[in-house]
This record gives sequence, C-alpha cells and structure tokens, in this order.
Amino acid sequence: FSQSTSTSMANECLASLGLSGPKIEETMRNKDLTERLVALVRCAKDKLGSKELSKVQGNLIYHTGTKLKKQAFAGHELIVNHIINGDLATEAQVTAACDFCLKQIGSGDLDAFKAACGIGVSITPEDIERAVEEVINKHKQELLAQRYAFGMNKLLGEARSNLKWADGKQVKCEFEVQILHLLGPKTDADRAGNANASSVAKQPAARGKPAAVAAAANGNAEVFREDTRSLADQMISGDAAKFHKPGENYLTDGYVMTPRTRFLLGRHLKQTGGKVFTRFPPEPNGILHIGHAKAINFNFGYARAHNGHCYLRYDDTNPEKEEEKFFVAIRDIVEWLGYTPYKVTYASDNFDQLYEWAESLIMRGKAYVCHQSPDQLKGHNPPPSPWRDRPAEESLQLFRAMRAGMYAEGEACLRMRLTMEDSKQDPVAYRIKYARHHRTGSKWCIYPTYDYTHCLCDSIENITHSLCTKEFQNRRSSYYWLCNALDLYCPVQWEYGRLNVCNTVMSKRKILNLVQKKAVADWDDPRLFTLTALRRRGVPPEAVNLFAAKVGVTMASAYIDPSLLDACTREILNTSAPRTMVVLDPLKVTIVEGLDAVKSAALTVPDYPASPERGSHSIASFSASSGVLYLEREDFRDGGKAGAGAGFKRLTEDQPVGLKHANVAIAVRQVVRDAAGQVSELRVACLPLDSLPAKPKCFVHWVADPVQVEVRLYEQLFTMKNPEEHPDGLIAAMNPNSLSVKPGALADRYLLTAAAIQRHLQFERLGYFYLDQDSSPPGRLIFNRTVTLKEDVGK
Repeated sequence: FSQSTSTSMANECLASLGLSGPKIEETMRNKDLTERLVALVRCAKDKLGSKELSKVQGNLIYHTGTKLKKQAFAGHELIVNHIINGDLATEAQVTAACDFCLKQIGSGDLDAFKAACGIGVSITPEDIERAVEEVINKHKQELLAQRYAFGMNKLLGEARSNLKWADGKQVKCEFEVQILHLLGPKTDADRAGNANASSVAKQPAARGKPAAVAAAANGNAEVFREDTRSLADQMISGDAAKFHKPGENYLTDGYVMTPRTRFLLGRHLKQTGGKVFTRFPPEPNGILHIGHAKAINFNFGYARAHNGHCYLRYDDTNPEKEEEKFFVAIRDIVEWLGYTPYKVTYASDNFDQLYEWAESLIMRGKAYVCHQSPDQLKGHNPPPSPWRDRPAEESLQLFRAMRAGMYAEGEACLRMRLTMEDSKQDPVAYRIKYARHHRTGSKWCIYPTYDYTHCLCDSIENITHSLCTKEFQNRRSSYYWLCNALDLYCPVQWEYGRLNVCNTVMSKRKILNLVQKKAVADWDDPRLFTLTALRRRGVPPEAVNLFAAKVGVTMASAYIDPSLLDACTREILNTSAPRTMVVLDPLKVTIVEGLDAVKSAALTVPDYPASPERGSHSIASFSASSGVLYLEREDFRDGGKAGAGAGFKRLTEDQPVGLKHANVAIAVRQVVRDAAGQVSELRVACLPLDSLPAKPKCFVHWVADPVQVEVRLYEQLFTMKNPEEHPDGLIAAMNPNSLSVKPGALADRYLLTAAAIQRHLQFERLGYFYLDQDSSPPGRLIFNRTVTLKEDVGK
C-alpha cells in the first residue's frame, strides 16, 4: 500500500463497507482496489459526518471501487455524493455513473450525469411485473415446449435489459414467480433432462473427431472447444467486441491519461478519419509458422471487418539475423492467405525519428546511458544500474558517442527509467551492433530494441488497435509510458492467446537448429508447421484460415492437436480436389480370361463422383494394355479367405473384388511367385458385375498403361505432444517414420496433363496429394501427401 494507507486503516475502511473478514482479506490482496476503496470511504465519511454507512451504501461504494477506472477516478466524489443522498440506488445506476465519468472526463454537466444514470427515473413493482410478463409471453410457446430446459438466463437478461434502472434482485424475484406460475414446479422429467444435458456437456470428444487440447493458465489440460463462428463474426462479437472504438482509447483498462491526451486523440481521429488501423509486425529473421496465421487473420481480419486498414510492417531492428529471403517469404505468405496490406512499411523507415526521440527522452530525464554488460542485464532480477542517476547532459554526450562508434558492442546501452509489470526495471532502448543493415547499410551502429521501437512505430502509423500475444502483456506499461513520456498519440495494446500446436516446434531458433543439423530439409520441409512448409505439403490457404477461425479469437493460450488442421484441410479439399487413381505399391495383374468384357480402350471417370456434373476425365482401360493392370499390393492377401482373415473384403484366391469405374470384377486364377516365394503377379479372370451371384464386397482402385511417379508420405515429425520435454533433446524426439518415399508409384497418364492444371488432387482411397516443387513435368512428377482421407483413430 502507499505510505498514506496503513494496513489497519485499510481494514477499518473495508469493515465500514460491511465486508466480512474473509472478504476483507481477499480484497486487500488487490492493492489498487484497496487504495480506491479507502479513498471512496474517506470521501463518504466526509459527507456523512458521524453517521455510519448503511449496508446498501456500503455495497454501492464497493461496486464503485470495482467499476471506476483509474483514469476516471477524479469523478469519484460526484458518484459518492449521489450514493449518500440516495440518487444512485442500484448497481446499474452506479455502473452508468462510472461509465459517464470515464467518457466525460472533466465534464461539469450535472444534468447530463443525472440523465445518463437514470436519476429521477421511478420503477414501480407494477412496472417490473408488466415488463417481465411481456418477455415471458414473447417466448411462451417455446417455454411450454421446452419447460426448464429453455435458456432461462438469456430470458432473464432480456427482462433486465428492458428495465435498465430497476433493482436486479427484484426483477429476478418477479421472473421466478411468473415462471413458476406458468410451468409449475420442476418435475422428475425436468430434473432428468437437466442432468442429461450436463452429462452430454462433460462427454469427451467422439472417437475419430478432431481433438484439440487447451492448456489452462495453471498448466492443467482442458478439452478445447472449437469456435463454429466465421472469422468475420468473431471480429464483431465475443472477446473482440470488447475492443474500443477509434478515439475512445481512454475507455480501456490501464490506459494512461495526460493533459494532452484529448488533443492527441482528436488529431489522431482527423488523420485516420475514424477508421480502424491495425498492423502485422513480423521480425524478418525466419519463416512464418502456423501461430502467425492466427495473428495475420486477427490483424487483417479485424481491420477488414470494421472497414479499416492493416499495415504489414517489418520489425527490422536486428540486422544480424535478417535476410532478404525472409522479407520476400513473409509478404508472399500474407498474400497467399488472401490479404493485401494497406501499406508495407519497415521499422527502419523511422530510424532518424526514433533517434531524435531518444535524445529528447534523455533530455526529459527519462533515459540514461548504462555500462552494465548484456550478461548483467539478463534474467528477471538484474542488479540496479549504478548509472541510473547520471545527469541528462552527460548521458546525451555518451549516447552521441555510441552513435559515433566510440564504444564496442556491449560496452554501453541506452535504458529507459521505468519499472514494468513483471518488476523488471529500466528496459534497454538502444544497443550497439556493428552489423550492416539490409536497408540503411552502414549508417547506424546503434539499433533500437522492440520495447522502444514498437509503440513509437504504432504511434507514427496511427494504429488504433495494437494486437499482440499474451507474452507482451507485461510490456503494456512501458508501451503507454513511452508514448506519454514523449507526448505522442498513444494507441491501445490488446493481448490475445498464443496459438501452439502439439507434436511440433515453432520456435525459429529451434527450427533453424533442425535445418542446420539436416534433421529436416529446410524451412519448407512439409513435416514442419511453418506456413511455407504447409503450403508445400499442399494445405490450401482456405484451410489455414478456417483453422484460425475454429481456434477462435480468444484471450487464452491454447495447445491444439494437429488433427484440427487436418480436418479443416479435408473440409476444403473434399470439394476442390478432383479424384484420380494412383497405386503406391504396385502388384502386376494380368487378365487371362474374359478380357472382352471391357471393349473400350478408355473409360470416363468423374472428377467428383458425388457431383458428376462438375466434369470428368478419361483413363486408359486394361483392354488397351493387353490386359495388364496394377493393384495395390495390400489389396491382395495370400491364402484365401481363411488366411486373409474374416474382416478382409478385398482380393483373395477365392474372393473376387470389384474394380472402380470399370463395372467389372476380377477373380484370381493363378498366383505367380518369384524365386524368394513372394507374390510377383496375379493372373485373373475379368467378370462382368451382372454375371456374379452377389455384388463384390469391395471395389479397389487400379491403373493401366501407367506413368511412374514419386509419392512422399508424411507423418507427424515428433512422437511427443511437447517434443521439447524430451530429456535427450529434439532430435531424439523425432518420429523415425515421419517420411516414407514411394519412388515406384504408378499413376494414370491423365496426371501428365492434370498435374499441370490442378495441383491439389485426391488419390482415391489414399488421401489428398499435392504436386511438389521438385517436380519437372512431364518427365518427373513428385506428389506430397497433404492429409489422409480420414483421421486415423489409432493416432
């Protein structure tokens, strides 16, 4: 507590509000709330004199303490006065009064205050009875049909919204009376229905459905519930609906008001026209991963949903790790996901301005040059700087010497004088780096840090909503502090939950380590979850965006199972990838009997069997290849039905199988073996379907007169949900079967043209595949498996 508030004084003030001992202990753990309540009680006692606070007054003053924001606290005396004289008699009125003080800071319009708070508005019991009756009659038929299974809380909320200034408890009491009168007491069936609903809610996800795991703040895993709303809907509802409107920055929690805030906000609104402005600010030192897809969708999606604009800003303040290929890849991925930046900017665009502001910060006494080494500054509790009280003039001279190259790296840095939320003191603003910058060349040998650059670039670009992940929450105070210290427009920082995916790593440093050790081919290895890797694997951008929407715009961090992305991919490709037939592990089949059952040299196959009107293509018939075709080796089992097992429905020596799209079946006449005793060929009879006593139990895919292709089958890269927990490191946690190559796969010659036109394909019965960039059609075709047709429930 502050020096002016002792523990005993706080206890006495809180007790005067009628709080119990445990409630006082709970409240005093929140120092800010306790300070506000003490100030409110003191104000109330000044008005009451020797009188004690009534229970109602105590409750309303406590409510004021929880609702009145710090930047509006100057209006606390006005609110307390009207609580004491009885004008503010309900929590709804007090909430409205707190909102008025926030929106009308410094306003002396008492009439507007009374109108906004419902002072003078009289709500009689008859008014409450009538309003509740209207709501119940509006939903009467649904209530009679569903009884107590109907959403009563929603109904009560509707009644309360129609009675803004009524006492909430009175409304609830009247509502319960009228519901009881309409439906009567709960029956056993009503109670059983509620119990069943509760048990359904607690059921685990159905087997075979995409599962996703969310990590709670305390580390315990919870079942993740996917968001069924579209991304556009999420941008205007849920957590995003709590965001402020442009120009109303001061309404948000923790926003710091200064005497110039109103003027700066007014100028900001003139420059932006009241539009929403966001930005996606990646560091160009690596390839974007699936977590960035959420950030891209959130920043661009929020701006789009509110008819605003989103910048793509490269945070290029670390020249040692930045490469041109990363700049190109980042913009490419943003546009691949379907977004067009309002402008493409660079933090380095503002290096001159940032330097001028740094000198200004020094002269205002808010920054100093420090000589502690980088190692001394590491950790959460570094030792205080012995140079913290260095005179401004001396720091300015030293800062200019830093720029002039008179210090080696690590010998000096510029630090800001403030304490952050995590108690870390004096974050670094500038450090020395003798590295050539990709845009400014050798002009600078000092570079600004994220803590210094980020908020100032946001201010320069008039960003309204600075959206970032939760790990930056402890930097919000420095964000606001720096803008206000330099008397600049201050945007609002909003944090959202970070997206993490199980069975992979997304850290740029760790991916680079895998690349350098040749554990993966490169940043775009299809087993990784970088966005370039997903694109190479064949995941369409629509599936990535759908995945981001299903994860949802939440404030809680989540660990998501990769099966959710697989499900989104299937959903998109099911209607967009034409079908074809490819055999991965070919077994030669020769028709020695009944070849005349198929007279045509080519067969017409629909691209989408469920929608044949969408098109078709021709494939070679085995009649054109002297009766030779190829099946998957696993579609035949030796030893007859007895040897194959009761559940095997495909080809055996005594069980025929149908051929897809050919309207015939084949039956084994002879099994040919090689010198090692392995099956090398099947000689079969071709049988028209109408000649069989029963329809075949299964139809398999096949190819004739084929072309050889290479197929790469990808599985999860790591066997553990969190591979970083493996005691022997990431390499030891890798799945040895994460890549299986089928160099001798056979495909219909149709692919020689289809692959050039349509890169996403469904190989019937096998999965969805994508033409790899290593292909060189028509001579060499390589396909990556994007995802299997169905989720493997055994995974």
